[in-house]
Amino acid sequence: MAERYIGLISGTSMDGIDAVVVDFSRTRPQVEAACTVPFQASVRDLLDELRSNPDALPTARLAHLDALLGDAFADAAQQVMSQAGCTPADIQAIGSHGQTVAHHPEADPPWTLQIGDPHRIAGRTGITTVADFRRADVAAGGQGAPLAPLLHQALLASPDEDRIVVNLGGIANLTRLPKSGGVSGFDTGPANCLLDDWYRRHHQERFDSNGDWAAGGSVDQPWLEKLLSDPYFDQPPPKSTGIEYFSPAWLDERLPDWAADRPRDIQATLAEFTAVSLGNAIELAETDLPRRIILCGGGVHNQHLVNRIATHLPNAAVETSERHGLNPDLVEAMLFAWLAWQRLGNVRMQTESITGASHPVHCGVVITP
Repeated sequence: MAERYIGLISGTSMDGIDAVVVDFSRTRPQVEAACTVPFQASVRDLLDELRSNPDALPTARLAHLDALLGDAFADAAQQVMSQAGCTPADIQAIGSHGQTVAHHPEADPPWTLQIGDPHRIAGRTGITTVADFRRADVAAGGQGAPLAPLLHQALLASPDEDRIVVNLGGIANLTRLPKSGGVSGFDTGPANCLLDDWYRRHHQERFDSNGDWAAGGSVDQPWLEKLLSDPYFDQPPPKSTGIEYFSPAWLDERLPDWAADRPRDIQATLAEFTAVSLGNAIELAETDLPRRIILCGGGVHNQHLVNRIATHLPNAAVETSERHGLNPDLVEAMLFAWLAWQRLGNVRMQTESITGASHPVHCGVVITP
């Protein structure tokens, strides 16, 4: 009998909602339907305002956005359910990550916030909804992120070789999967967030397709070294970060005097910044570099970035999760369907080696319609 769950997430690009229907009754999870639902322009504009300065958004506007996003996530769930030919009775639960608006595990006390009211999702769909996946881990002394290594371990670990899985979202995170077993991981720094922000300042489109604009620029080595000197890169794991740290303001504070005259060189250097910081992080995580680096997330479509990553890891096979039966664009949405499945199974997530939590926790709050 099918065990269908819906997974929903809006990542740090804040462009729309990735939605999947996943059947967990088989030996390997089977994606039955998937879609990306763009945000309406008014919602996207408010998210862009939030991203530019999260601390400055008034509470009332944040609460309004929470409700708007709850409705948007409910609509995305209904759309992917329709695409799969399912009714609410066919779905055990929805796992909704929501939209991260701020993440400060280094604060005293540490805190994190994802919005997209899950009560509205449950109420509008009639489906049990699991949400708020990070805060139990933070309360247990963990970073609350990344959570993707849990799914990477379940689906991509191999007893035959050491592997690293890299998620290229707005922020990059890596998962270390030794063939001897176990898992660890951490956020390495920016992947697409700064690239996207700089590109949008100079183009109508929201993404540097294939990394073509960056590929036509030249890397400025002195400025690259300045970017790499940020204290985050010297912190030992466990660690996590987000666009509230590597923000447009972070970039503006570090732009060189020549930025206005050479915007394409800025883009080229930002791509190199992602590739080098990721390579450095992998070296930090491994005594001997693994044979295989598996990439997933939206950044796999930036061919220039993928090429630069491969250049800095010449002794490893760099490939996407497609080679292993996982659509790179769907892994994060699958994660939250999987976490909802685990939560309804009353499974405590063992995140200690990933986030630094003091004990296993139930990831997610269950809301019934």
